[in-house]
Amino acid sequence: MHFADVKGILSAKNGMNLYRGCSHGCIYCDSRSCCYQFTHPFEDIEVKQNAPALLEAALRTKRKRCMIGTGSMCDPYLHAEKELRLTRRCLELIAQYGFGLSILTKSDLILRDLDLLREINRNAKCVVQMTLTTYDDALCGIVEPNVCNTKRRLEVLREMHCSGIPTVVWLTPILPFINDTPENISAILNACRDAGVSGIMCFGMGLTLREGSREYFYEALDRSFPGLKEQYIRSYGNAYLLPSPRERELMHLFRGICGQYGMMCEPDEIFAYLEAMPEQFEQMTLF
Repeated sequence: MHFADVKGILSAKNGMNLYRGCSHGCIYCDSRSCCYQFTHPFEDIEVKQNAPALLEAALRTKRKRCMIGTGSMCDPYLHAEKELRLTRRCLELIAQYGFGLSILTKSDLILRDLDLLREINRNAKCVVQMTLTTYDDALCGIVEPNVCNTKRRLEVLREMHCSGIPTVVWLTPILPFINDTPENISAILNACRDAGVSGIMCFGMGLTLREGSREYFYEALDRSFPGLKEQYIRSYGNAYLLPSPRERELMHLFRGICGQYGMMCEPDEIFAYLEAMPEQFEQMTLF
């Protein structure tokens, strides 16, 4: 872990990443890709120590309240966050200035900040998002080894729902020949219904691999799924998009179950929901 001062924290679309790198060890992580030009080892977490000051300055200058997003490239609840509390400090500012929050994580550490999430949702809007890839906790321990398992994430989603906080699940990636089964998809979606999830984000049944992430993924396959790397190479070569051979069947199942339970399932609809502030909270007040 190392500390850095950065020049800015909010993107043009009001997203932020408070850390760079990750300690969760997910074998499929796209953020490892060479295109992101890491100059340090991926597990050597860069802590953007001046992020709260930059965020406060940005929030002070905004004319309209909006949703602030975090978690798209780096989980805001890495192991380091337990002691550093960088994410919590930023949530305190979002709550203080009356902005909304869209936050994506795989970690149950988010429950530590439930008080702030409730406050943000009460005064503006908060949406908690969690990634789920496999209902099998043994498999989860292989593909996402250093983070809480699926059952625990479902408990977090239920807790959020009981607190009146809407939730969205990212059903991605679905790894060909590993978790691309009707049983897995059905089990996850049924559990999401039971947890009161509002929407399921899915871009298709498959995986994307680029230079950097591909090598890491293949090393993991050699360790845990002997012979599967060769099947991937035969099936996909060096392609960026690796769709499951069962994609049509699984997408039909996915849309059917989401429709049956009334869960949003179109990415454009979910993105619009995540970005929308309730009208009564858009107008800024003087602080």
